[in-house]
Amino acid sequence: MDRPAFVLHEHRRPQHHFDLRLEENGVLRSWAVPRGMPVGPSDNRLAVPVPDHAMDHLDYSDADKDVADTGWWEEHDRNERRIVFTLHGRGEPRRYVLVHTGRDWLLRLTKEQPGATS
Repeated sequence: MDRPAFVLHEHRRPQHHFDLRLEENGVLRSWAVPRGMPVGPSDNRLAVPVPDHAMDHLDYSDADKDVADTGWWEEHDRNERRIVFTLHGRGEPRRYVLVHTGRDWLLRLTKEQPGATS
């Protein structure tokens, strides 16, 4: 089964930020995340949509950009206002939600995480 890829790039210039890129329809749909990925469900992180990138950006790095994480992602729910998804990267799977605010997006870690027991 072919799973859609993701990459999280860490940029050091012009200002430190991360880019979240999700494979969709043959391109990497991308958001700039200025403060990095959320670490808890109460963290709201601004996610600014940026132009799609070509698939060759999955392993792209240079003097100012490194691959912080990579793997595959799965979508759980989507509508015009939000995307719920899990990133399966180098560490434990983490479930996030991107919430469309009109112009930009907010990225949040969900309360319910894969493999978590209540």
